[in-house]
Amino acid sequence: MAAVAAQHARVLSGMRPTGRLHLGHYHGVLRNWVELQHEYQCFFFVADWHALTTDYDDPSKVPQATWDMVVDWLAAGVNPGEATLFVQSRVPEHAELHLLLSMITPLGWLERVPTYKDQQEKLKEKDLSTYGFLGYPLLQSADILVYRAGLVPVGEDQVVHVELTREVARRFNHIYGREPDFEEKAEQAIKKMGKKNAKLYAGYRRSYQEQGDEAALEAARALLESQQNIGIADRDRLFGYLEGGGKVILPEPQPLLTKASKMPGLDGQKMSKSYGNTIPLDALPEDVEKSLRTMPTDPARVRRTDPGDPANCPVWQFHEVYSDQGVQEWVQQGCKSAGIGCIECKQPVIDAVLAELKPMQERAKEYAEQPDLVRNIINEGCERAREVARETMDEVRHAMSLDY
Repeated sequence: MAAVAAQHARVLSGMRPTGRLHLGHYHGVLRNWVELQHEYQCFFFVADWHALTTDYDDPSKVPQATWDMVVDWLAAGVNPGEATLFVQSRVPEHAELHLLLSMITPLGWLERVPTYKDQQEKLKEKDLSTYGFLGYPLLQSADILVYRAGLVPVGEDQVVHVELTREVARRFNHIYGREPDFEEKAEQAIKKMGKKNAKLYAGYRRSYQEQGDEAALEAARALLESQQNIGIADRDRLFGYLEGGGKVILPEPQPLLTKASKMPGLDGQKMSKSYGNTIPLDALPEDVEKSLRTMPTDPARVRRTDPGDPANCPVWQFHEVYSDQGVQEWVQQGCKSAGIGCIECKQPVIDAVLAELKPMQERAKEYAEQPDLVRNIINEGCERAREVARETMDEVRHAMSLDY
């Protein structure tokens, strides 16, 4: 497995521009982003090209949807001072790397991605027999690899996309990482580490290559991370030399599994715009209250005096997200004994949702009233993203003999 050097240990995640977001987005993605930005170097992007893979026939809504979505990111607590926020199409290096990777990626790798046929089934009303739709998993790979992202936060259903990225990176490194004088350069890099560290590296490398000692592999990686006498190119070279391969040009990313969102929709299904069961982040308080008060409950509770079972009630799923143990016990006991009515049961949820939305809506209002500020945040993020992407593409072009 190719190592991910410390300077490449970045987090990369993106969202298609769908306009204003809802509580499902907040609990499923944004809360995680807010936590990650304090721990890692994070790149969060608007995946506008990905939106065109299914909605290519009407892209007119994408620009406004982009700005609305970014406002919600900021309102949710994503901090442009800690994370880089940018728009995919404003960093053309994504497209260049996608093109170059398409030259070496077998067609079968893309056709076997499970979501390829799944999405075609779900979106039968759209003509998805396009190269863009077939190739969108490879565009995702380019999104990740152009930043040499070490970690990609995904749910279990998206792990297959990260695995495809790892295979593409491995193939790229195998084809282009073998410099004509690779071993000679690697040996020269080892000498720069000093006698003691060079001896340690050689010992770890031998233990791993001859005995498959994983502990030796990890120790060697840690040793390389600590070296101050070697540059990035030499470090990448030694990562590859360690495992018997070539220079690691595109490090293989790791999936960072995120907890499945427990945020249900108003009908108990997953919260989704396509189901019409969402609570938008910009919903008016009176609309939130009305939506929650009219939620379906346990069908066994026809009358106020009928006992019910929270397990059969969509409202209970909201309590699992918002209520503490004391309130949950009150709900369980009151529902099963008919000691409380459904309206009473819903009130703590209404109060908690409104309390969660209020500060976000206040921040969203401030950003919406300063569109130039939001555009400047994105402009600066695009520039930072391009700087990193250009560094990667310089190495990629050099490896592919395209640096004329």
